[in-house]
Amino acid sequence: MKKIFILLLLTISFSAFAQHKDLVWHTDVQKAINISEKQNKPLLFFFTGSDWCGWCIRLQKEVFFKPTFTEWANKNVVLVELDFPKRTKLDPTLQQQNRQLAQMFGVRGYPTIWFVTPEIQEGKTNFNKLGKAGYMAGGPKVWIENANNIINNK
Repeated sequence: MKKIFILLLLTISFSAFAQHKDLVWHTDVQKAINISEKQNKPLLFFFTGSDWCGWCIRLQKEVFFKPTFTEWANKNVVLVELDFPKRTKLDPTLQQQNRQLAQMFGVRGYPTIWFVTPEIQEGKTNFNKLGKAGYMAGGPKVWIENANNIINNK
């Protein structure tokens, strides 16, 4: 009985890990823009302090790491993580990109999520802001409902 319980626990753990692994977070905004245009999906910009921000970590555990979110995100948005870690060193180009976007979107705290659609005109990219979100209690169902309200009112 003990072996069956351990086997069941391992199966559930691997299943949860596989669901999270199916989620692709881009860090190169230009690549994400290209995907967004090809798939006709808005971008979800996740401004985070991945290794120090308690609310960011909580949002990931309660929403982003759940299979429901993975399924929704794969169908509806292109995910972009714009990280501002304290212990992890980022490439200087990535740091600059993230800082510029944080300034452009007026990010004052973490987590901040912006839903945007890219508009390329004369070689320059502008972002049409659909709306923003952050941490919300209630798990993936509540968070996704709010996100759907934002992206469907574009």
